[in-house]
Amino acid sequence: MNRRCAITVGDLGEFGIVSRISGRLPQGGAVLLGPGDDAALLRAPDGRVVVTTDLLIEGRHFRRDWSSGYDIGRKAAAQNLSDVAAMGARPTGIVVGLGLPADASTGWLDDLTDGLRDECDLVGASVVGGDVTRCDAVVIGVTALGDLGGRAPITRSGARPGDVVAVTGRLGHAAAGLALLRAGLTVPAAPAGLVEAHRRPLPPYARGPEAAGLGATAMLDVSDGLLQDLGHVARASGVGVLLDPGRLPVPGALREAADLLGADPLEWVLSGGDDHALAATFPDGVALPSEWTMVGRVIEGGGVRVEGRSVEHGGWDHFRE
Repeated sequence: MNRRCAITVGDLGEFGIVSRISGRLPQGGAVLLGPGDDAALLRAPDGRVVVTTDLLIEGRHFRRDWSSGYDIGRKAAAQNLSDVAAMGARPTGIVVGLGLPADASTGWLDDLTDGLRDECDLVGASVVGGDVTRCDAVVIGVTALGDLGGRAPITRSGARPGDVVAVTGRLGHAAAGLALLRAGLTVPAAPAGLVEAHRRPLPPYARGPEAAGLGATAMLDVSDGLLQDLGHVARASGVGVLLDPGRLPVPGALREAADLLGADPLEWVLSGGDDHALAATFPDGVALPSEWTMVGRVIEGGGVRVEGRSVEHGGWDHFRE
């Protein structure tokens, strides 16, 4: 019987790893010069470049026994591409800093690379370069770039009293999936889609530029929980936010998971991170497309309140978890 030899990244060496990764990365139309030189070159038609960066560390942000290399690649790209979309911009490319244990398999590396590439494909972006090094655990640093297309950026500081607050994308799904994994409940025991939501987010990329076109006054990516992230908008804008819990989307899968775990599904919606939904404020009277759900209003004052509920500003904090 012929068996495929298990090759590790340590067998390839640094330049072999770079060559292997680069060979799996076709370049899009925004790329003038891709991997292979000291730096890449991207078109910037707007004359301004949106830049964001994020870091994922094994054991902190993902576990290789819970998520495949492909899922981790998708997640690493998604959380950065979503930040670009939250500015009202179109992502154009990412660069990736990668730390790998020498015993990581080349098959796992291929899966990670394919995940990064395929997530970028969703928005017409490319993986245009990066760096690799040896590390005791997998560390992934992603920097994403984007183009505003002549629009003003949508920041966190433009919300005004009287605006409506709306969300698009999934809320609470990734948090519910993580809770199920921690409880040892995976497919098929877990409600459909929730464990997958923890492994791989589905950001509503197109809704960011759409919100800019609709006149959004403030917007951000919901990565650390709706309450906490809207708190950033409230502080930056000098306003308060009042949420209507009856309008917050709580689908059946969340309710089913909450019944299994003895939890409150609304807490996942309010405080769960990693779904990379978008939350935005719009002038009252704007006709929102069906993908957006109006969940509250901007008011005078400060902070975020939920009608009829006493809540704490939960959410993810890297130095308190």
